[in-house]
Amino acid sequence: MGIFSRLSDIINSNVNALCDSAENPEKMIRLIIQEMEDTLVEVRSSSAKILAERKSQERAAKSLSEQASMWEEKAKLALSKGREDLARAALNEKRLLENDLTSLNSELALADEHVEQLNEEIGLLQEKLDDAKAKQKAILLRADTVRTRVKTQRQRHQTAIDDALIRFERFERRVDDLEGELEAMELGRPQPTLEAEIDALAKDDVLNEELEALRASMDKAPKA
Repeated sequence: MGIFSRLSDIINSNVNALCDSAENPEKMIRLIIQEMEDTLVEVRSSSAKILAERKSQERAAKSLSEQASMWEEKAKLALSKGREDLARAALNEKRLLENDLTSLNSELALADEHVEQLNEEIGLLQEKLDDAKAKQKAILLRADTVRTRVKTQRQRHQTAIDDALIRFERFERRVDDLEGELEAMELGRPQPTLEAEIDALAKDDVLNEELEALRASMDKAPKA
């Protein structure tokens, strides 16, 4: 995964979840932008280092090419003097240098590809950074709006709970009042007089006598 791809994942996950985060939004957006800026510096530093190494490799390639040309001239000179053995040795040195030059040119090609990729990532990262800075105020405004809405909803829920408790307390007080009225009514009933209590005993005696007479008559009756 490239540097930009890694940072892109961080940015997307953090920015999208910013309004739902319990962290301070202002602090969080600053940290995201700071991370983007630090990564941009890192990528540019890597690109500059590769370019510096490439210049050194270019100088080395030029030197190898010059040395190969020199050995070719030496081979020509030796051959012109009838020293084929020296010409062969010179051409062998040239071949070794050309092999090194081929390897070095491959490294230079890879370096060019790497620099091109880094330059593309630098451009994309700079674009994302500029976009994040431009949207910073809008994102913070969204976060403030969400916090306000959450606070309002909590207040509404708390108000509903408070209203329910108040209605329950009122009902409870009403029940207490009714119980008090009932007790007062029971206390207000007239107490029976002494005469009434004695008359009641007499009535009980009469009923008892009638009950015994009825039981005796039933005992005397012939059995079926």
